Amino acid sequence: MDADASQGTQRFPTTEALRKRHPQEFVAKKPTSAETPITYADAGVNIDRANRTKQRIKYLAHKTFTRGVLSEIGGFGGLFAVDKTKYVDPVLVSSVDGVGTKLKIAFEVGLHSTVGADLVNHCVNDIAVQGAAPLFFMDYLATGTLDPSIAEQVVEGIADACKHNGCALIGGETAEMPGFYPAGEYDLAGFIVGVVERDRIITGKDVQIGDVVLGLASNGLHTNGYSLARKLLFEVGHYSPDDYVNEIKNKVGNELMRTHKSYWPALRKLLDAQCVSALAHITGGGITENLPRVLPRGTAALIELGSWPVLPLFEHLQQLGNVPQDEMMRTFNMGLGMLLVVPLAKFKKAQSVLERVGEKAYTVGRIVKGERKVIYS
Repeated sequence: MDADASQGTQRFPTTEALRKRHPQEFVAKKPTSAETPITYADAGVNIDRANRTKQRIKYLAHKTFTRGVLSEIGGFGGLFAVDKTKYVDPVLVSSVDGVGTKLKIAFEVGLHSTVGADLVNHCVNDIAVQGAAPLFFMDYLATGTLDPSIAEQVVEGIADACKHNGCALIGGETAEMPGFYPAGEYDLAGFIVGVVERDRIITGKDVQIGDVVLGLASNGLHTNGYSLARKLLFEVGHYSPDDYVNEIKNKVGNELMRTHKSYWPALRKLLDAQCVSALAHITGGGITENLPRVLPRGTAALIELGSWPVLPLFEHLQQLGNVPQDEMMRTFNMGLGMLLVVPLAKFKKAQSVLERVGEKAYTVGRIVKGERKVIYS
């Protein structure tokens, strides 16, 4: 240690000492003004362009309006009235979700209309498993620089899916945030509200040992597992979105952009027929994580592998990454987007309902004694 340091003396003058010796150097400099006026548009937010886009969105939303809508697009909040003549003791059911990294594929292939449908259908399925019919939907679209054409495609997909599911698009938010998102990218999220009669809520409490588990086919990845799928296909497999892959019998981009399926048309008929005791939407976490969410204590689900057709995409993903089976089952839906728990006495009735609506169902397992987990056999 040098002598100055050992004696505790300072080798450099403090800021305060410098301020006293050279006060002129510490005088705050007056900011200069811009020579020409700077507007919000100069900062990257074009209000006029956004307003024109919102007018088009308003037109698309109007096409989805149902009798319950009480407000116009553009207000501070959306108003919706529940039909009191239809429900004795209505309970509102809500959910919120996003599209996730599936958007990365949309950016690469330039396909933006289907992600809107992905968002709506995902949210519809989430509330349908509790027996709720969708009432209205709201979206959030955020981007760095608003591209009116892309925004319109996204909202058109949302509006079409809302119409298909019988719910109204009553509002949303289009946020332009320069510098926050990379050029050409955006984020998308949605919020849904549905309604169910209190005594018709599906909670899974009626599930019993011996009940049958039925599976409804998925269209593909839906909106989950894309981070792993992208890594396997693009980094390990070295594919591009335009590559045709024999193992999946499709171009990579087309396969990954398959729309998340809505099960509401089929579930509505099943709920009316009162032939299900539990429903599980197979999203992030796969069958392994999602089915136990609707099982009561003392029960488990015995799922028979090989009892349904696994889509070629999942088989190829597993082969590319030598992915363990348990990892596949807790990451992807593996070809089943919705699971139904059906009392044995109502099994034939459920099958009949599904056949009438053209929905193929697979008998994939049964409820056994256990502690809220999935057992594969």
